[in-house]
Amino acid sequence: MSTVSAILKDKGEGVVAIEPGASVLDAARRMNEHKIGCLVVTQNASVIGILTERDILTRLVAGEKDASRTRVADIMTKDVLCCAPDTPLLSLRGLMQRSRIRHVPVQEQGRLRGLVSIGDLNAFEADGLNVRIHVLEEYICRG
Repeated sequence: MSTVSAILKDKGEGVVAIEPGASVLDAARRMNEHKIGCLVVTQNASVIGILTERDILTRLVAGEKDASRTRVADIMTKDVLCCAPDTPLLSLRGLMQRSRIRHVPVQEQGRLRGLVSIGDLNAFEADGLNVRIHVLEEYICRG
């Protein structure tokens, strides 16, 4: 059974993070620069929150707040669900479905190791299915 570490191996362990005191405007610019939908909020190398596009829409835009004056800490999601590199992908998918989340930071011994999105999970599983289909097609054609 595949684990989160297999996705990190393919994708890499780089995570775009931001400090809680940064402005939401800076956060949005960083998201645009990296073409990503969320930032992990860290303080002293610890995950303390996550800031998503939805957080910006529901807590900043809908609340009519000024992005240059609002701090990331004021609108971030504070209760972050994390996983470990050895988390089975089936368990991760279940966690994401039950919790209705699209991004899960990966931590190991308190250290941020990566970030897995539902898109990463879907792509990894689709690649595995494509390999399986190819092997089965070769088996059938040789038979």
